[in-house]
Amino acid sequence: MVSKRTQELSSFIVMDVLEKAKEMERGGVHVIHLEVGEPDFDAPDCVKAAACRALENGHTHYTHSMGDRELREAIAGHYRATYGVGVEPDQIIVTSGSSPAILLVFSALLDPGDEVVISDPHYACYPNFIRFVQGVPVRIPVFEEDGFQLRPEAIRAKLSARTKAIFINSPSNPTGNLLSADRMREIAAMTAEPGAPMIVSDEIYHGLVYEGQDHSILEFTDRAFVLNGFSKLYAMTGLRLGYVIAPPALIRPMQKLQQNFFISANSMVQRAAIAALQCAGEEVARMKAVYDKRRRYMIRRLREIGLGITVEPTGAFYVFANARHISTDSYKLAFDILEKAHVGVAPGIDFGPNGEGYLRFSYASSMENIAAAMDRLEHYFKRRANPA
Repeated sequence: MVSKRTQELSSFIVMDVLEKAKEMERGGVHVIHLEVGEPDFDAPDCVKAAACRALENGHTHYTHSMGDRELREAIAGHYRATYGVGVEPDQIIVTSGSSPAILLVFSALLDPGDEVVISDPHYACYPNFIRFVQGVPVRIPVFEEDGFQLRPEAIRAKLSARTKAIFINSPSNPTGNLLSADRMREIAAMTAEPGAPMIVSDEIYHGLVYEGQDHSILEFTDRAFVLNGFSKLYAMTGLRLGYVIAPPALIRPMQKLQQNFFISANSMVQRAAIAALQCAGEEVARMKAVYDKRRRYMIRRLREIGLGITVEPTGAFYVFANARHISTDSYKLAFDILEKAHVGVAPGIDFGPNGEGYLRFSYASSMENIAAAMDRLEHYFKRRANPA
């Protein structure tokens, strides 16, 4: 008998698109993948070399449940150097990707019926994390004309006695937009009163910003959890390493969860992560320059095709384009594009009800693939508008 909480989990539709695309590829169809948010680059050379050295030097055993002390010191140093904030190594728990970090945070923070405010649209899996620990996601619509930014006044209107957290994500998945410093400051001010909710800030796309500046929530408040990792900026998705920075009072509860459910993160990969923080800067800068070139090209081509982009995304590696004038069923549209144009795209409905009618395109693919995909999409939409 399947548990109720598992039955209530929605699928991750992006993965449904990917799996259908893989099935088509097995049948000989050439599919261009713009649906998944995974860098097409390999991890930096110094990271791969450090991983190999770690294996040769016997880093194949458990580490401290909170993570290798040297790595936690390096993460704390990174936040001090990048954002000017004081983080202690004992405020950090290293996890096997940022998804376990999200689970640790909400498992430690929420009782059944407690509420978490999230934007709509949002990363597809956020509500499922919250519901799985019997919390309640409270969605706040954000809008294209406002750069999909959370409005502080809209958050205040949704706060209740059961609100335990305000969940923010900047740069954002799926929109690629940044939350401004002024709005972050206003949201942080909501945490100042006794009994006020905490902030959970997903900063996994930090560093992947092409215009403007990304800010850590820790610049504005210490009543916050920060989620981050190495998958996106350092192209280390398959190495599965993330971390959470938390207020000291919440560390021990999350450490107990880590000990029971995960024991510790991968020892060898933690050594590779130290190298990423210490010596991967030049390769990261090169990858960012390539992403930016792709971003500018994709935005131009999507606009020429006729999709709506009011505020250009300046972070992560996504463009969230308005296709409501074409279809209000983004699920059906995405699979029709896959079947007829052989391009994988993510339907907006995967990211919340307010994402319906949008399509998410990832530019974490080669320029050659992106150009070919845009040509296919242009042909698809022309045929759709003027069927023979």
